[in-house]
Amino acid sequence: MSDEGKNILLASPRGYCAGVDRAVETVEKALEKYGDPVYVRKEIVHNKYVVKTLEERGAVFVEETDEVPEGAHVVFSAHGVSPEVRESALQRNLLAIDASCPLVTKVHNEAKRFARDGYQILLVGHEGHEEVEGTAGEAPEVTHLVDGIEGVEALPDFPEDQPLVWLSQTTLSVDETLEIVEKLKARFPHLEDPPSDDICYATQNRQAAVKNIAPRCELVIVVGSQNSSNSKRLVEVALEAGAKASYLVDYAHQIDDAWLEGVTTVGLTSGASVPEILVQEVVSHLGERGFTNAEEVTTTVETITFALPRDLRVRS
Repeated sequence: MSDEGKNILLASPRGYCAGVDRAVETVEKALEKYGDPVYVRKEIVHNKYVVKTLEERGAVFVEETDEVPEGAHVVFSAHGVSPEVRESALQRNLLAIDASCPLVTKVHNEAKRFARDGYQILLVGHEGHEEVEGTAGEAPEVTHLVDGIEGVEALPDFPEDQPLVWLSQTTLSVDETLEIVEKLKARFPHLEDPPSDDICYATQNRQAAVKNIAPRCELVIVVGSQNSSNSKRLVEVALEAGAKASYLVDYAHQIDDAWLEGVTTVGLTSGASVPEILVQEVVSHLGERGFTNAEEVTTTVETITFALPRDLRVRS
């Protein structure tokens, strides 16, 4: 890296994960196949730019299925939905297209199986998050939300012969989740682990990439929206890993020049629902302020892809 100018360390991997890519393409292909409007329950992914772009193409975002005209096409977001939502769509004769991330669907299937086998489920996640609502909706009578360390003590006592298992929201901080699980196991020694890691590969990879660059940066900028859980976690991870400051922005123009005072190296990453165009706009914005040396720092290469919903696949 040149001594002239100031530096940008670009964390890689960053941005779109396979589940987000699939979800956004699902809406795009649905618009191509069925024409507009295509309705989408909730934000397809938690990113303002993506939602705005799809709205301009004819997608109509609604909060609940009862806002969708009977018989219309509706896309379920990447965060997954509960059986109650699916039943509501069915009752309204909606033509549902499921853009749920397959990794979220995996957790749903785990919840159903453990509930069927007589377990009480301790679901680690954030109250009110759409993914948590969908997962808990698979087995509401046996699911107990654990929102942060304080959520551990709020749980009821369970008999020692009561089977217990923990599951988690896929977009949490890896380190925080491990800390919560440690506390859970201290209180409930017979607590079982899920059959495989619930926190998605992309969330883990993006956190690892930020941990790698943060000690070398005075400032880490995370591109992502405030309602994006995985983006907010990246800010926390950057600070915990040694960055002196870290901020979350949707767009380059939200960067405060005061943040850059005295800074020679900026780390830059983006949440899993963020298109690369927004990152490159930040690179250009920083370049205009003297940060002209950009270095890509790669910790792993992602190759995972997910097939589109069956009705939208191109038939050869």
